Amino acid sequence: MRCAWVGWALCLCASSAVCAQGFSDDDEILDLIRDDGTQPEAAEPDAEFLKCNKAAWRMPGQYLVILHQGTHESQVQRTIRRLRAKAARRGYLLDILQTYSGALQGFLVKMSQDVLHLAVKLPHVHYVEEDSSIFAQSAPWNLQRLLQPHGGLSLNATYGPPNDGGMAEVFLMDGSVQSSHREVEGRVQITDFNNVPEEDGVRVHRQASQCDSHGTHLAGVVTGMDSGVARGAGVNLVRVLNCQGKGTVSGALAGMEFIRATLLTHPVDAVVVLLPFISGFSRSLNTACRDMVAHGAVVIAAAGNYRDDACLYSPASEPEVITVGAVNSADQLMSQGAGGTNVGRCVDLFAPGDDIVSASSDCSTCFTSRSGTSQAAAHAAGVAAVVLSSNQDASPAQVLQMMLHHSIRNTINFLPLSETQRLTSPNLVAALPSKSNEELLCRSVWSERSGLSNTDRVTSRCRLGEEMMGCSSYAPDGVRVGETINESNGQVECVAYNGAAGNGVYSVARCCVISGLQCQVRSSPEAGKDAQCSDPQHLLTGCTAYTTSELLSDSHPHPGLGKRCVVKEGVTSHALCCHAPSLECHLLENMAADKDLVQLSCPVGWTLTDCSAISQESAVLGSVAMGNSCHIQSATGTGGAAGIAVCCRVAPPPPPSATTPT
Repeated sequence: MRCAWVGWALCLCASSAVCAQGFSDDDEILDLIRDDGTQPEAAEPDAEFLKCNKAAWRMPGQYLVILHQGTHESQVQRTIRRLRAKAARRGYLLDILQTYSGALQGFLVKMSQDVLHLAVKLPHVHYVEEDSSIFAQSAPWNLQRLLQPHGGLSLNATYGPPNDGGMAEVFLMDGSVQSSHREVEGRVQITDFNNVPEEDGVRVHRQASQCDSHGTHLAGVVTGMDSGVARGAGVNLVRVLNCQGKGTVSGALAGMEFIRATLLTHPVDAVVVLLPFISGFSRSLNTACRDMVAHGAVVIAAAGNYRDDACLYSPASEPEVITVGAVNSADQLMSQGAGGTNVGRCVDLFAPGDDIVSASSDCSTCFTSRSGTSQAAAHAAGVAAVVLSSNQDASPAQVLQMMLHHSIRNTINFLPLSETQRLTSPNLVAALPSKSNEELLCRSVWSERSGLSNTDRVTSRCRLGEEMMGCSSYAPDGVRVGETINESNGQVECVAYNGAAGNGVYSVARCCVISGLQCQVRSSPEAGKDAQCSDPQHLLTGCTAYTTSELLSDSHPHPGLGKRCVVKEGVTSHALCCHAPSLECHLLENMAADKDLVQLSCPVGWTLTDCSAISQESAVLGSVAMGNSCHIQSATGTGGAAGIAVCCRVAPPPPPSATTPT
């Protein structure tokens, strides 16, 4: 069993509007909070009030009241009673629409915004978030593309994945699916869950059976007889979108409660939750998604169709979610008029999402073409189902790493994007896995760009189930003072620091998975002293460097004694020391220092875990691990780039010993 669903906490992963603290725009509400004569009932600061920063997506008058993590379930009803009493004394009535008791403890309430100042003062209330809308994200080269990592066609142009994904169950949170369609008949279960808002601008609201093809189309992409990626996977529809492709955060939260209850009653080893909608940033959605992943579900979300930074939206911005952008048949970014696929560091990979032919709800044999990151996410969900059917014990982090490992690399043209988006967007297009032995799998996790102050810093972290084997920093102008490894709330962080008068810095964590992998961090005893791995069972997989002086001299593995991070005067270092059965590492060096850009690529079968720049009287912008290559860039014209890469692998088993004939 990969995941024990007993006690599985709720994961809300809906697409809501971009939600942020609403203090600046809601002055009237906040004046009430400040001026109200009622004092908090407990010695706690007022709770936060959060609202969507997409004004058109807000739902004033409907609020999620979320209690502190760990609050007993009984406090939900007690808080409701307190709020009712306080509102009644001021002549207001409340309508409690939903309660939540999974990843989030709280309730959905319909009330006047004049009552908000009472809600944020209640004991146990962590924050109040205004409800908001969620939206579907829609826009057979695609199947051949998944099968052919190098763009070729099979001899008979047929689709034959490694398996049919039959060991996986996919929960599709959408509007409707025509379960009698020939593509999905017998593969789709229509659950009895239904929580959608009324349609806008119509007098007669359509039933699910009258909706357009969005959900039917996606079900076909996942499991369709002819158009599906994983044709043996089961799809379970959880209805959270109306026939206009619109829903609410609160409705999606209730849908996740339904999934939770279903999995408690009927546990499933391999679970994929597909979220083909987006909104803006929402703390509630991201928190709940994170909790679902922590309990074993692979959660896949559309990046969004706004030609924007995916980090501005939820659930696409949640690091534990697999966020999928869309490409066309030429492996280029999907474009839709003024819109197009979202991009950036919050996107994990891209998948076919343009002109995708799949089932239509117009009739039981009809097909239609659609485009969008919803379609891309559905392809990724199918790939995840195939991966899980071959590796039922794989964690969500391992599923992601396998999907990235088998992706098509460096085919997307990122030139139209901004510098930051070009740097941080993954140049990866999803492909189906081939059979392979267990390998060390690693990926690079970028932070956002820091501010311009010399005290500004940024952090990157690995997912649950990954180990950090390397940590580096990169400054486009070369002004940085390095990086350190910190621990916060039990989680290891790669922290990069901007330099004086610098234009911002990125931190880049190298996050890896392999069975039995365990890593330790060992620091320099003092500035100017080397950091080293003391445990003989652990190998050096990465080095960091940090200085309080204006000029950083990077730390790097010792070329001869590979368990030490060498530093110069005034520099402190952290050594990343890792152990796994049969793990072996070696150093790859380029010390020529005669070029502005140096690239070091690990040999086939080896995986890059760290990339260290070596400063030689020149401004080094930093070292960046991209795919399986180490890129070291010095300032233009200085010709001083040099560096060392750490390449690791699981040693292959020895060949069988030769026997002597008797």
